[in-house]
Amino acid sequence: MITPLEIQNKQFAKKIRGYDEGQVDDFLDRLTEDYENLYRENANLKDRLRVLEDKLQHYSDMEASLQNALIMAQNTAEEATKTAHDKGRLIIEQAEEEAKRIIERSYKKVEDIENQYQEMKRQVYIFRTRFKTLLEAQLETVVTLCEQFDE
Repeated sequence: MITPLEIQNKQFAKKIRGYDEGQVDDFLDRLTEDYENLYRENANLKDRLRVLEDKLQHYSDMEASLQNALIMAQNTAEEATKTAHDKGRLIIEQAEEEAKRIIERSYKKVEDIENQYQEMKRQVYIFRTRFKTLLEAQLETVVTLCEQFDE
């Protein structure tokens, strides 16, 4: 790319029937000034473009980081949900097993109490039978004694 300094320092060969030197110099001065302004503006725009590209890269990096963080958060949430679900299922299974054990113990206690009740009934029956036999024997003895006194 041609620089404003190259335009300003450009020398043309002189010919007999050439252009008016003053007009060419004035034109080159204006051209140099305009070209210098454009050159500066272009340099400024390139600098701004570089800054904007850096910002864009920064925001792109930030977006990628946020996406990664979001994916990690989703994975963590899914894992936490799965863990909670697994723990819940385990708690339910343990509670069901404990309920079965409690029910089994309860049935065993009921069975033991039923056996004790049957044993007590049997012992009461035996006691009543023996007591009845004893009373009958005593009554018979009393009747026999009474008969002996009546005679």
